[in-house]
Amino acid sequence: MSLDVGPAGLVAAMGVALEAAGSSGPHDVPVGAVVFDADGRELSRAGNTRESDGDPTAHAEITALRSAARVHGDGWRLEGCTLVVTLEPCVMCAGAIVAARVGRVVFGAWEPKTGAVGSQWDLVRDRRVNHRSEVIGGVREADCVELVTQFFRGQRSG
Repeated sequence: MSLDVGPAGLVAAMGVALEAAGSSGPHDVPVGAVVFDADGRELSRAGNTRESDGDPTAHAEITALRSAARVHGDGWRLEGCTLVVTLEPCVMCAGAIVAARVGRVVFGAWEPKTGAVGSQWDLVRDRRVNHRSEVIGGVREADCVELVTQFFRGQRSG
């Protein structure tokens, strides 16, 4: 898929992230992340596998950023790239976004408890860090919220 930076393109890109969330482990919160390069080409996608991998860093964003860095051609720098993720990134993921110099972060659902891209903190736009990303939140928010709501509903009933 090629990312169109307009509203329709961001909605479509979030659809890819929602698909990626389906690759999350059965006990993992379904979060999906996709990285697009500056030309809109998909570099990587991943789902959350923290529980299934037994790895506290296996958030969808981290896994997608690692994979994108391997194929991007500029080492670890993802300047000009866009990260599209179904849930607002946490502090760990926001730190990785800053470290990788991601140009833009697009997310679906706000995370009022642990969100670090506007809810609890705004690490990726903090003037004290060496790189700041553009942020667009709330893309296909209802779909992204529903995905997480259904997961937790199933966890409580199971």
